[in-house]
Amino acid sequence: MDKKEIKIIKDITKKLLEMLDVDGDFEILEMQNGKGEKSVEIVLNTKDTGVVIGYHGDTLEGLQLVLSLCVARKLGRFVRISIDAGDYKKNRTDWLKTLALETKERVLADGKEAVIPELKSWERRVVHLLLEGDEEVISESQGEGRDRVLVVKPKSK
Repeated sequence: MDKKEIKIIKDITKKLLEMLDVDGDFEILEMQNGKGEKSVEIVLNTKDTGVVIGYHGDTLEGLQLVLSLCVARKLGRFVRISIDAGDYKKNRTDWLKTLALETKERVLADGKEAVIPELKSWERRVVHLLLEGDEEVISESQGEGRDRVLVVKPKSK
């Protein structure tokens, strides 16, 4: 991403936070996954953390969606945007790593698939990326909408 695009993201983020009357500042970090796909992480520093995160991260997820749509409209292309406040996503990601490893061990011990329900799309993505190169198990999402679940299966030999 160039400086102009980062400035556009910064301006849109600032305007959205002002409209929501959220006090604080933020930092924009450019990220890149193993496949070379670029994304942006916005780290909010605010005392309104609880309000921004909402119940089980629902408000944070909504803000992320609105911000992504605004940025995509302005840039003319989709940019994956992640928002974190009060280390919510960082802590949740740490928990998801533990969950993925425990689920893998259970799948290998039992020799059958395990279902992880009630994960948000970004949480399923974290688990998929963690297990992506695994030689013993595979992960996939099944179902639609709120009924979508993550399934971890032993790899067939």
